[in-house]
Amino acid sequence: MVVQHNMQAMNANRMLNITTGAQSKSTEKLSSGYRINRAADDAAGLTISEKMRKQIRGLDQASTNAQDGVSSVQTAEGALTEVHSMLQRMNELAVQAANGTNSKESDRQAIQDEIDQLTTEIDRVAETTKFNEIYLLKGDNASTKNVYMKGHDAGLKGTLTDSAKSATFVMDTLKEGDKYKIAGKEYTIGIDKGDIVTAIQKYEKADNEITIDGSSYTYKDLAGAKPAGWYKDGDQTNGTAIDVAATVKDGSTAKVDGKDYVAMLDGDGDGINDDDSSVITATKAKEKIKTELLAANKIGVTDGQVEVTDGADDAAGKTTYTITKGYATVADTLSFNLHVGADADMTNKITVDIDVMNSANLGIKGLNVTDATGTAATYAVDAISDAIAKVSSQRSALGAVQNRLEHTIDNLDNIVENTTTAESRIRDTDMAEEMVEYSKNNILAQAGQSMLAQANQSTQGVLSLLQ
Repeated sequence: MVVQHNMQAMNANRMLNITTGAQSKSTEKLSSGYRINRAADDAAGLTISEKMRKQIRGLDQASTNAQDGVSSVQTAEGALTEVHSMLQRMNELAVQAANGTNSKESDRQAIQDEIDQLTTEIDRVAETTKFNEIYLLKGDNASTKNVYMKGHDAGLKGTLTDSAKSATFVMDTLKEGDKYKIAGKEYTIGIDKGDIVTAIQKYEKADNEITIDGSSYTYKDLAGAKPAGWYKDGDQTNGTAIDVAATVKDGSTAKVDGKDYVAMLDGDGDGINDDDSSVITATKAKEKIKTELLAANKIGVTDGQVEVTDGADDAAGKTTYTITKGYATVADTLSFNLHVGADADMTNKITVDIDVMNSANLGIKGLNVTDATGTAATYAVDAISDAIAKVSSQRSALGAVQNRLEHTIDNLDNIVENTTTAESRIRDTDMAEEMVEYSKNNILAQAGQSMLAQANQSTQGVLSLLQ
């Protein structure tokens, strides 16, 4: 028997220390609720858990970002709802002003006053609508862009082809007797005496016959004996060539190449029949068409010069007008990104674009309906229609973004939930399992304490040898 070393007590003490340490860890896990309280508990698990925590917290904020994005989009779209309402009222007023029963001054001026107020309010809404101090409908004032107006055909019969900076209007070439409506008035195409002269000149060929105001003429080329030209019937031998151009007068009748012509009475040479203002020459009609195309395409233009070419006739029987469109210089499109992910990947950004929604960009700045005939109001209807379409397009784009964001939020919340579940399995304490472990260690600790006490008593027998 030895007394210097009590190996039983040492062993019992060592085991008790192990049990106490395990019991201490169980207590920590049970009290904190975490299975991993320090890296030593599970180094690999801690690394995985922290990566998941980064993702979870980033996605939580991304969901908040998307919700803020929905709020900003709803703010802009709500303001445009009122802009739509004002444009609809302006359309109603323009249609009213286009009616011929309005008095030339007072009625249309009263309508114009309301249109001016609505235009000003549209500009005010665009200028002041903001979310978190961001002006949503004001555009990006750091830069500008040119917005070209949409091409218009002034209600004329034909085909308009619109492009970015120009437009073409193609119609059937006007001929004598054609009826064509310009600016709400129907005109009949008459013929100018000069057009009859042109037809005669094109018909100058040997032995061709024409009739002017009942007199017949034959074109003769007498091979040098006399000059080639038109000779009155029965007078080719002794007579002289006739200057037929001088014989054609206002109101003259002629028959050339089997076609009958009647020259308009146009004493002042303005292309309008002196006896009937609804009868005009094709040249005059083309001038009027050009004027109306110019008026219809000037609406909303604040910059640039609107130009319309003279109507060009082609061999296919078509007349083409080329329209150089004007534009308005406005603030550039407002563009901001919503970050809806936990990572720096650019695909996690959703871009929201909002055009400036003032009267200049909508093409209704300076809209005027106060002319005497209501034609200006008629053209204004087209301009307002374009503005309504532009606002509709912007609202549609905002609605699409909002729907996308709502799906994004749902997806983010789902990912957060599933990732949190996975992180919990790694990091959190299984309370039931740990309680079993704690109870076991508690029993072992009590047993260890008892055995340590017994081991300490085991060497007491040495005293009987020393008595």
